[in-house]
Parts: sequence; structure tokens; C-alpha cells
Amino acid sequence: MATEQLVPSGAARRLFESAVVIDGLDTSNWGAEQIFRELRDGGVTACNATSAIWHNFQETLDNLTTWLHWFEEFSEYIRPIHSVADIHAAKAEGRTGIILGWQNATPVESDVRRFRLFHALGVRIVQLTYNERNLFGNGCWERTDEGLSVLGLAAIREMNKLGILIDLSHVGDRTVLDTIEHSEQPVAFTHANARSQTDYPRNKTDEAIRALTAKGGIVGANAFPNHHRHGYDSTLDDYLDAVDYLVDMVGPDQVAIGTDFCMGQTREWFAWIGASHGHEPFLSSGNVPQPFRLLHGFAGPLEFVNVAEGLLRRGYGEDDARKILGGNWLRLFGEVWRD
Repeated sequence: MATEQLVPSGAARRLFESAVVIDGLDTSNWGAEQIFRELRDGGVTACNATSAIWHNFQETLDNLTTWLHWFEEFSEYIRPIHSVADIHAAKAEGRTGIILGWQNATPVESDVRRFRLFHALGVRIVQLTYNERNLFGNGCWERTDEGLSVLGLAAIREMNKLGILIDLSHVGDRTVLDTIEHSEQPVAFTHANARSQTDYPRNKTDEAIRALTAKGGIVGANAFPNHHRHGYDSTLDDYLDAVDYLVDMVGPDQVAIGTDFCMGQTREWFAWIGASHGHEPFLSSGNVPQPFRLLHGFAGPLEFVNVAEGLLRRGYGEDDARKILGGNWLRLFGEVWRD
């Protein structure tokens, strides 16, 4: 599907440059200098950078050790984020703040006390399950969903106590509702759209979206093509349609951005994340284009400013546009992280 080449206006650029811009989920091929440079040059103030998916305890410790080296090696582009104050510092410094996040709670294995260790190492966002069942609950692609386990309830209590934001983007419908009910802190869909708009299992039911936002949670509108009706032909306008749909449902204070950028990832990597627990083939990656890109007009951080232009063109005021670009994430982080 063709789309016009968007040229952001001066008003959009001024808005974007002054806003705190936060990406609720980015799972790119970390460690490449170009990726870190594009985050900074694209004006992304902070992003939730995936540091674990199918990884166990030791593998995740190794990943975080590597991140400590990257913070030194690429310090002109990135800095670690442990607090909201760090996000404001990243904005002032002109660098991108990296929020270490997981897309699966499996790194703690069966000992929820390990969340304390990982929190001390900087992990601030944890998705409860990834696609399938683990010890805590069920994922969105699992055959059945019995909701939270006893250990899942313990994990929620521990993350609430520590100030780790719970992500439910890849989580099954019943486990989602159980978590919203039992969490004492607001939770998030860091990267998901409404299933009633685009019928895809990874998108969320209206019931779940309303329940999550009623308790102060945020929905990060997802830019991954499969979440939109035109697939890999989807455009920035399709993405903005998803934002509009969520705003119409729950209001501009509860909607943000979660791009699901996968810069530099290979078809083999997509096969790995789509495999059952990273091993048995399950979800096909055959239609993933190489080199990978997201939406026409919103394919990477250098086009992030186009979202600001699109929001203004669609009649959003500057205050609401700032909230969606990052202000809503900033508020939620401040509430959950307990700076």
C-alpha cells in the first residue's frame, strides 16, 4: 500500500523536540552502534529495551552484564534508566535512556525472591508471560488459559513491593484480568492494540483495556505490522488509526506508544521468538521481510517525529500529543517505580 512521504511541519518538530518521548517496547538487535545512534538521533528520550525473552536465570545475568559494557562503550548515545529523574536527565543530555525490561518472567525461574536481585541490577519492567504458559500464568497463544498460578500471585506481590512495572502484552486473556485484579499497582500493555479493531490474538479485548486503564494503567499502541489490518502493507495512518481507536475508548491520558521495533533482527531470530519456549516451531516467521522494517512512514526511530506530525494533523492538541508521545509513560513510571 503506497503512502505519501510525510514531511513534518515546524510545529510538529518543535513539539517533538521539546517533548519527553518514550517507547514502551523496543526489542531490536542490541549491541549494534547504528541502532543506538538512531535512537538518539531519532529523538527517543527513553525506551523499554528487551533484555530477556526465553532466557533463564544465568543467561539473563549474562545479558545484563553485556548491557553494563554497552552503557560504557556507547555512552555518547545511551544511558541507563533506574528512575524518572534519570529519564529527565537523558532528555537534558540528548541521549536515549535505556529501561531494562523483560518479555517473560522466566529469568527468576521458580524463585520470586530473585526479582530483588534483578531490580538492583536495573530491571524496571517485566512481562509476566511470553505467548505461552510458564510457572506464573498463561500466554495469548496458549491452548487454554487457567489464569494466574499461586506462584504468579507471589510474583505480582513481589514486583508490586519492589516497584517493577508489570507488562501484560503477550499474556492470555484470563491471566490478564487476574493480574489487573490482584495487582496493587497499575499495570500496562506496553505494546498492544484493540482486538475489536484488528482481530489478532495478541491484541487485547475491550474488557481488558477498560479494566487496565480504569486502575491507572497505560496501553502502548503497537506498530508491529501483524497488529494492523494491512499487515506489512500497513502505514503510519494505520498506526494513528489504532491510537485514535484507543483514545476514543479510554481517553488520551491512558494511551501511549509501544513500537515493538525490531531493528536489525534476522528471520532466524523471529523463528526463535515464535518457537514454543524458543525451541519447537510454532508461529511462522516466513512472511517477515528482510531487512526487517515496520510500518511505511514509521519504520524506525528516525521517523518517530512523524507520529507528532500525524497527531497534530488529526486534531490532537499539544498537551494530549505530549502525553501520548511520552508523558503518560512518565506518569505511570513515577507511580510504580517509587523514585
